[in-house]
Amino acid sequence: MKVLMVLTSHDQLGDTGKKTGFWLEEFAAPYYVLKDAGVTITLTSPKGGQPPLDPKSDLPENQTETTKRFRADSAAATELAHTRKLVDISANDFDAVFYPGGHGPMWDMPDNPHSIALIEALVKANKPVSAVCHAPVAFINAHDANGQPLVRGKHVTGFTNEEEEAMGLTTVVPFLLEDKLKERGGIYSKARPFAPYVQIDGKLVTGQNPASSGPAAEALLQLLRSGQSEATA
Repeated sequence: MKVLMVLTSHDQLGDTGKKTGFWLEEFAAPYYVLKDAGVTITLTSPKGGQPPLDPKSDLPENQTETTKRFRADSAAATELAHTRKLVDISANDFDAVFYPGGHGPMWDMPDNPHSIALIEALVKANKPVSAVCHAPVAFINAHDANGQPLVRGKHVTGFTNEEEEAMGLTTVVPFLLEDKLKERGGIYSKARPFAPYVQIDGKLVTGQNPASSGPAAEALLQLLRSGQSEATA
């Protein structure tokens, strides 16, 4: 099983002068869920190299067992520092994709042609696509095999308006993810703020927030395993 993880290269939090990027737990939790299951992981980002880490995600109050594990894992840190450029990636080489969130993807994923092409190629090949927190933003301009918006008529979730308000960033982000997923025809649902919540619709997996990143990766893993079973049946 080969999974591509696509991280943001965007490090500016709108016009605030503050830094953003990917959220550490949303990378670390899926990384170890997949790695511990024997999955081969490849890391990529639009610019390649070291993707920017949201400094807030590295604060003591936001640490989890998986982020602590990552901080003690020099091999994983080296891997993260050398992500491949997204333009050099072929969907044919992977069985699925996972997009970790953080606010960074809100800027560099919605209209990224290489990301959209990757998602659409995987969907056309009936391979799973998954994202957590803000990263379902990568799906809003992608289309399914019939040329319809990917999320139209699909059960999806993502970072909620309430959660964005709690972060004080509703006027900083380019748009509210919950609203945009609904605009694209997604059947959007959510749990209470910052509680784990995952939606699975066919081969599309979305998670609501950082706490949903591990469960979303578990859901992706189940899809991969069921696909393997079908292939050998």
